[in-house]
Amino acid sequence: MTEFKVVIADPKTGKCYQREITGAKANYLIGKSIGEVIDGVFVDLPGYQLKITGGTDKDGFPMRPDVSGARRVRLLLSGGVGFHPKRKGMRKKKMVRGNVISPEIVQINMVVVRYGPQGVEELLGAVKEGEE
Repeated sequence: MTEFKVVIADPKTGKCYQREITGAKANYLIGKSIGEVIDGVFVDLPGYQLKITGGTDKDGFPMRPDVSGARRVRLLLSGGVGFHPKRKGMRKKKMVRGNVISPEIVQINMVVVRYGPQGVEELLGAVKEGEE
């Protein structure tokens, strides 16, 4: 069974919220790619629109928007997602994941692009007493 940790960033407040998504809601996300805007119903945010901004796979390799498909590849990088050079002009071969969500992905990062009628804090706020 597919299971994702979804991290939702709220640009208005600067806070991030984490949700575990399983079952049919998780299956809906498979095949989506970085940059796509999805309905917030699938992460318990009715009326919201969320944009997929990235993620990591089961071994910690980051998703890169410029690598097509759901594959893992070894690229010569000079900066950006997956490699931050220490010196100017430095390049290095690094393993990264493609931009399509597959069952091997563990964490998906999203940002709110359109807000719904209720606040994000109300819907995804802190753990309520008794839900631990």
